Amino acid sequence: MTPTRRLAGLLGLWLGLGLAAAFAPLLTGLWTGTGLALALVVLADAVLLARTPTPALIRRVPAALSHGEWHDATLHLDNLGGRRLAVEVFDGTPESITVAGQPATLELPARGWGEVDYRLRPEVRGDLHILPAWLRFAGPLGLLRQVRSPGLPHPLRVFPNHKAVARYALAALDNRTGSLGIHLQRRRGEGIEFHQLREYRDGDSLRQIDWKAVSRRNQLISREYREEQDQQVIFLLDCGRRLRTRDGLHSHFDHVLNAALLLSYVALRQGDAVGLMTFSGHDRWMPPRKGRQVMPSILGQVYDLDATEAPSDYAEAAARLATRQRRRALVVLLTNLRDDDSGDLQAALAPLRKRHLVLLASLRETALTAALAAPVDDFGDALRLASAHTLLGERRRAHESVRGRGVHTLDTTPAQLPIALVNRYLEIKRAGLL
Repeated sequence: MTPTRRLAGLLGLWLGLGLAAAFAPLLTGLWTGTGLALALVVLADAVLLARTPTPALIRRVPAALSHGEWHDATLHLDNLGGRRLAVEVFDGTPESITVAGQPATLELPARGWGEVDYRLRPEVRGDLHILPAWLRFAGPLGLLRQVRSPGLPHPLRVFPNHKAVARYALAALDNRTGSLGIHLQRRRGEGIEFHQLREYRDGDSLRQIDWKAVSRRNQLISREYREEQDQQVIFLLDCGRRLRTRDGLHSHFDHVLNAALLLSYVALRQGDAVGLMTFSGHDRWMPPRKGRQVMPSILGQVYDLDATEAPSDYAEAAARLATRQRRRALVVLLTNLRDDDSGDLQAALAPLRKRHLVLLASLRETALTAALAAPVDDFGDALRLASAHTLLGERRRAHESVRGRGVHTLDTTPAQLPIALVNRYLEIKRAGLL
């Protein structure tokens, strides 16, 4: 129990009376009696406060949270006592969760209830716990107050930010995926998997005409094709230290996960099977599976992953994947390629390229792009600009070297990665490369 401001004020007056008694001995009796009375009142307030039932607490928080997104939460409090309580409420959120609307003050009527709404934003992914909340309220005389912690720890699961997946799903329902920068162009009659027969249209090539159908129906009939389905896409996620680089609030690894989730959703909608494997600090393997029900399994595999301090070992990752995946697949390697990696990466990917189609998606630091756009006012700015051009030139040569060995490459900033990766996947499907 701790004193309130009211008790502090009364103690101040009592001490003032004691100073006065030092100069006027006639006030000594009054000072002593006042002190005893104040002590009895404080004792009575302490007893009544100790007997006050702790309000019951129920916390309502979403079962799944998205990394970096705001979510609504509610604390429901039931006053089990027979007097009104003015309660200060602060939930037991960990430091890795940003909170708005806390602490809050709530008036609980006798035998009544009240609710406190607040918002929370997880800054890390994985399994978290909210500790019991802290409630602070005063005794009936307002002289003492006490802190109590009702409730139990509340487990939370923080998943990668799937906002891009939700936006794609909503846009796909309205056929507005082009507004996101995703180009879903169906090549009429030039795919690699037969889709259906239809009436001939202007612009159809002669090789599309089905002459047997023409003889039966006595009219021109064309064969229509679409991109082949039932193919396989495997994500090779680099969990090494180079993906610990941060661009804003999120690390490169966060952006990699968001891009992998969006492409997983798109590939599953296209009828392909999706799998994943991690390397450099984590070893997780999910064989390719198809169907829209696979998305929860993917989320369950990656939601608690993070970049480690381990170096990126491409050779070890390629060797493990070669033993686990026999059927030809599109292998999407998500990493951050440096100029000194090209030789090691080429040697590591050489066995994979014999069986699989490999797409290297590399994240480029936004600081390099910002350095190119910044004004040059002094010698230091000139050195920064020259360094940025040097680093970008080295990245470009590294990608050209890898691309010359038959590996498809994509070099982009973290913010542009999800859409760019989806568009590259769709280009590969349309070209029939897989």
